[in-house]
Amino acid sequence: MKSWTGCLNACHSLSRNCLAAISPLRLFAAVKPKLAIVLGPTAVGKSDTVLDLALHFDAEIISADSQQVYRYMDIGTAKPSKEQRQAVPHHLIDIVDPNEEFNAAMFRNLATEIAYKLADRDKRVIVCGGTGLYIKALAQGLFAGPGGDPQIRQALEWELEEHGIPWLYRRLEQVDPQSAARIHPNDRQRITRALEVCYATGRKISEWQSEHRFNDLLFDVLKIGLNRPRSDLYDRIDRRCEFMIRAGLLDEVEKLVDMGYGLDLKPMQSIGYRHLGLFLRARISLDNAVDLMKRDTRRFAKRQLTWFRGDREIRWFDPETQRGNIEDTVREFCA
Repeated sequence: MKSWTGCLNACHSLSRNCLAAISPLRLFAAVKPKLAIVLGPTAVGKSDTVLDLALHFDAEIISADSQQVYRYMDIGTAKPSKEQRQAVPHHLIDIVDPNEEFNAAMFRNLATEIAYKLADRDKRVIVCGGTGLYIKALAQGLFAGPGGDPQIRQALEWELEEHGIPWLYRRLEQVDPQSAARIHPNDRQRITRALEVCYATGRKISEWQSEHRFNDLLFDVLKIGLNRPRSDLYDRIDRRCEFMIRAGLLDEVEKLVDMGYGLDLKPMQSIGYRHLGLFLRARISLDNAVDLMKRDTRRFAKRQLTWFRGDREIRWFDPETQRGNIEDTVREFCA
């Protein structure tokens, strides 16, 4: 294997292209539109809470869910029902096919355009979702950061192959502990990117992000976080998974496959679809698939909470016992 130190020394270069996707709509806004963002882990009760708020405050809803953007994937993504979407307009649901590209930058540009158009009509906007990166992109902008360095990336790939992801994560903890605290130890992509930026520029990615943080704020934002006691949340997750199976999730996955959407597509690797795909490939039993689906959904909820708890702007509420407090908070914000 090539020398790590030699490769990094040879590749030390500065790439300071901190470009973010900036909507031209900001040029025409005299006052920043207000966004009430309701976020939280899966199955916590976001959709019902937001629907009630939208009806109460005559608002429209922008979905910040990275899976609900895909057409034909309804049950496994827990999309709002047809009746709910008729009662209140929902945006950014069913906008791309499962084999089409969609990312945080695309979400931000579309959501920004929608929010400004609604503001022009004096409509209130409530954002609902659990995809932390989408919410961060909309509220704070996107950090594009320095350009990639192929040689450094290759060196990191060599290290990954030889030593594994825990070894790379420990390296990140040494060179950029602030970023390591925010990145999951198994998040190969973000760990590699953080190390690449550090070695290519001589600066921590957390420093680049800190500089960017308030440079592209297009909205006046209220962030409402929903959470429940852990046992209650996990029970809701288990019951939701069982409901999805009864509602026909397996038929939905089979239909997607019949339509030509392979099980290896990124959205088809999401929770529920991935597990039932393993069943369809005869690798595990249906009972085992459901058990794994429940387990992985609980783990996903835990990761969501870890992400959100790093944001000190979030005001946390229990959606059952503090619904009145949530309404009061939104009312005060909208005044």
